[in-house]
Formats: sequence, structure tokens, C-alpha cells
Amino acid sequence: MPGAIYAEGLVKTFGEVKALDGVDLDVPEGTVLGLLGPNGAGKTTTVRVLTTLLRPDRGRAVVAGIDVLEHPNEVRRAIGLSGQFAAVDEYLTGRENLRMVGRLYQMSSRAAKARAGELLERFNLADAADRPAKTYSGGMRRRLDLAAALVVSPPVMFMDEPTTGLDPRNRQQLWTVIEELVAGGTTLLLTTQYLEEADHLADEICVVDHGRVIARGTADQLKARTGGERVEVVVHHQDDIAAAHVVLAAIGKDEVAVVKHTRKLTVPVAGGAKLLADAIRELDARGVEIDDIGLRRPTLDDVFISLTGHKAEADDETPDPAGGTGSRHGRQEAAK
Repeated sequence: MPGAIYAEGLVKTFGEVKALDGVDLDVPEGTVLGLLGPNGAGKTTTVRVLTTLLRPDRGRAVVAGIDVLEHPNEVRRAIGLSGQFAAVDEYLTGRENLRMVGRLYQMSSRAAKARAGELLERFNLADAADRPAKTYSGGMRRRLDLAAALVVSPPVMFMDEPTTGLDPRNRQQLWTVIEELVAGGTTLLLTTQYLEEADHLADEICVVDHGRVIARGTADQLKARTGGERVEVVVHHQDDIAAAHVVLAAIGKDEVAVVKHTRKLTVPVAGGAKLLADAIRELDARGVEIDDIGLRRPTLDDVFISLTGHKAEADDETPDPAGGTGSRHGRQEAAK
């Protein structure tokens, strides 16, 4: 049986650009799928198809047991959506924004007011509830946008790069909120450019590039495909490179890479902190003076270079004439 979010062979073309080229997804109920990829990879287009804001050229999608193409209105009632940009009315207060969303979902005035109060407390916005949203910081707007997506307590939630542009403190706050949602049984599809974010939040990750899912697995599995952990050493003297090479070759599982002008040596390892400690002892025993040594894990660029041959570019998302997922139009469509 398909999961809470299921897609098969999704294809979408804008002119000569193929934004989606056969995307397949299956997200079990109560889990988090991280859709990881650079800007322009097709992440937002996938979200827009699954949330009924965009019709695919080909393919099938089912969300919360409902066929997205055959019953879009029913899907909209079963989902929450937080787009790339905070979709709040800056001239309304935080409280008014949430009450408006509740009324769009056909909640009674009393129920919408009560739910707005609950969410303002939950997202630490109660003190600013009656201030216009235009006076909010970026982090506060993102929290208000996420609160709006949760007005009807949806069983399935879509978050399209929810922490882009946030400072570390606000990003951590949003992570906590997301963890609470999932603990309560919500199924979540999260798009992100940040491997750290996917590592922290997702049960499984799908890597998307040029409209295709090119890899899937846990964060650790994906990192392992790029070579896993590695020990990096920077020696103080050029003359110590040869001795350090002998030490790293003994603990590594592959060839030692040497960059002579920076005096840095790198070797993939399997054994983590113990091998690092062994290397430090052996280097000290050989009298090798080091400027830096550490156990490194792959970065986002490491993953993409390994999987695609290029870095995670910062290009804009594939152009889409219907607008982005963060628009108020998207919120109102989801409430119909």
C-alpha cells in the first residue's frame, strides 16, 4: 500500500525546460522525507504538484490516500503547506493572519479565534500577536507562516525550504517545532539545500538533480557513498609530509591524498574517533608536528560532487508561470 505521500513518474515541462523528469516518491505515514537538492533541481515543482498547485504533464500522485489529480479539493483539506517565503499579510496582525486562515478553511469565528491563540502560544508569538506582521523579524514571519499551515492540524505537511535565510537560532527553533509535529504523528515532506537539516530531521532523504531522484537513503548512507569519514592532517613542516603519509596510509581504507603547498593530507577511514586517536599517537611518536588534525564528514558539496559531478549551485528554481509555493494565492487555493 502506498505511503501517506506517493508519487510515480511525475513529469513537468516548462517550455524547453524539463523541471520534473520521472520523479518517484513513497513516504510512510508518520515519517519525514527530506527532498535534498540545489536550487533548480525540481524540489519546489514536486511540492507544487503534490499540493495541487500545479498539474503534471504525466504521472500519478496520492496524498493522504487521495488521488491528487482526481480529487484536488479533498487533498487541500488534508494538507498543510509552508512555502519558501513567508506567506503572511504584513498589514494584518499575527492574530488576524491566523484567524483569516481559519475562516478560509471554513472554521467558525470562535473556533478560528481559539486556534489562533493556541498557535501563537505554541510558536512563541503571543507577545507580538497584536502587532502588524510587517514589524516582525524574518524568523517571526517564518514561524507565523508555519503556524498558518497548521491551523487545521493536517495529517500531511509540506515544507519547502522552511529555514532558508534564517539565522542559526531561528533555524533551531523551527527544527524543534518540526520535531514536535512529527512526534504527534504528522507525515512531513521537507525540501532543503542543507544536508545538516536533512540529517537532523529526516528519516530518509531523496537527492534530486535536474528533475530526477538520483539517490535515496539515510543521511549516513548518502555520506558513505561519498567516501564516509576521513582524517585530515596539516603538518607544520614540508619535510614531515612523507612521515605523515606513512601514518595515514596505515589507518586508511584508500589512497592518501596530498596537497603539498598547503601541507595537507587526507585519507578515507572506517573506524571514526579511535583511528583519529591512533593517528595522533603515531604522529607524535614519529615527531611529526601538526598544525591541524580532525575527523571530517562529507559536506553538501561532497555529496553532490560525488553523485552529480558538480556542486550544489545557487541558481534560481526552475521558472514557473504560476508563482511560488510561498504565495498567498497558494494558501487560499489550499483552503478551498
